[in-house]
Amino acid sequence: MHVPFVDLRAQHAELRAAIEQAFARALDESDFVGGPTVAAFEEAFARFCGVRAAVGVASGTDALELALRAVGVGPGDVVVTVPNTFIATVEAFHQLGAQPRFVDIDPVTYTMDPELLRAYLAERCTRDGVGVTRERDTGLRVAAIIPVHLYGLPADMAPILEVAAEHDVPVIEDACQAHGAAYRLPDGRWLAAGSMGRAAAFSFYPGKNLGALGEAGAVTTDDPALAERVRLLRDHGQRERYVHVIPDGVNARLDAIQAAVLRLKLERLADWNERRRRVAAWYAEELAGSGLHLPVEPEGRRHVYHLYVVRVPRRERVRTALAERGVQTGLHYPIPLHRQPAFAYLEVGEGAYPEAERAAAEVLSLPMYPHLTREQVAYVADVLRRALP
Repeated sequence: MHVPFVDLRAQHAELRAAIEQAFARALDESDFVGGPTVAAFEEAFARFCGVRAAVGVASGTDALELALRAVGVGPGDVVVTVPNTFIATVEAFHQLGAQPRFVDIDPVTYTMDPELLRAYLAERCTRDGVGVTRERDTGLRVAAIIPVHLYGLPADMAPILEVAAEHDVPVIEDACQAHGAAYRLPDGRWLAAGSMGRAAAFSFYPGKNLGALGEAGAVTTDDPALAERVRLLRDHGQRERYVHVIPDGVNARLDAIQAAVLRLKLERLADWNERRRRVAAWYAEELAGSGLHLPVEPEGRRHVYHLYVVRVPRRERVRTALAERGVQTGLHYPIPLHRQPAFAYLEVGEGAYPEAERAAAEVLSLPMYPHLTREQVAYVADVLRRALP
C-alpha cells in the first residue's frame, strides 16, 4: 500500500467545479489582485476567527512580518519565540533588524513553556525609566513575543498573555498551522487561534488545513488601527491608488483567485478539521501501547492536527523502514533554530534548549489529511510498530 504524507487530490475533487467557476469568473471580470473577492474572503475569515479584521497578504511569512512591523518591531529590538519552529517565524523579524531570543518548550505539547518565558522576562529583563521592557545585559528592547501554535495545537495562551501584559510586550500569535484550533481561557470562554494576541499570522500554503492553490496568508486582529496599518504596508503604503501615505510599504497583496479558492475551502474547513481529529483518534487507537510519545490534547485546548507527530527512537532507521513499505513521512523540525548555521552568530551552544533539541532528534510526522481512511491509518500504524527497535 502507498500512503502519501499529504494528498490534496481528494480535497480538490470535492470543489473542482466550484474552483473552475471561480477561475472563469476571474477571467471574465479581470478580477486578479485585491478587490471585492479579497474583501469577501477577509470578512468571512475574520468571522471564522472571531475577530474584527482579517487582512489578506501574499504568504504566511508576509503575515508575520507585517504584523510585527505594525506593532513597531525594528532594528535593535529582540523578539521572543521558540526554537522548534519553521524558520519563517524568525525570518519575519530578522528582516526588520531584530534579533531572536528563544525560550524552551513544554516537552509534551512542543509549545512555548510559559514559566520559562516568565523566567526570561523576570531574570534577564527590566523596565526602564519610561516603562519599556529591556534586557539587562544588552539594553535591547523586548518588542514582541511570538508563541507558535505548533502542529495544530494552541500554545498555553493564558499565562503567556498574563506575563506579556505584566511587561507590556505585545503578543503576536504564529497561527500558521492552527486554522480552527481553539483555547479556553480561565473564565471559561473559548477563543479561536488568531484571536488572542495583539495580532496573529496565518499561512495558507497548499498543505495547511486551509490551503490556497499557491502562496497566501492573512493577519487577524481586533485592533482596527493595526489592521489599517497592515493594509497600508501590504500595498506600497497606498490608501487609495497612487496616494502613498507611508514610505515603507511593500507588495504583499493577496491574489483574488487565491482568495476565491480560500473562501470556497473555508466553508468546508470545520468538517475537514473534524475529519482530521477522527484520523488522529484512529492513530491513537492503533498505536495504543506502542510506547511511542503520541500527540496530546490538554484540557482546554482544541487540536486540529495539521500534523500528527510522534517521537521515535532511532528515527532514520524507522523512517527508512516506513518508506520501504510505501509510507511517506516528514520531519518537523530536525534542527532547532538556535543550531542552524544561519544563527551561529548568536553563539548559543548545544544543550541551551534541551527539550527542543531532544524533540528535534526524535519527532516524526505521519501522514495526516482529512481523506485518510481507517484502512490506511491501520496500515501506517502496523508498519510503524514493526519498524520500532
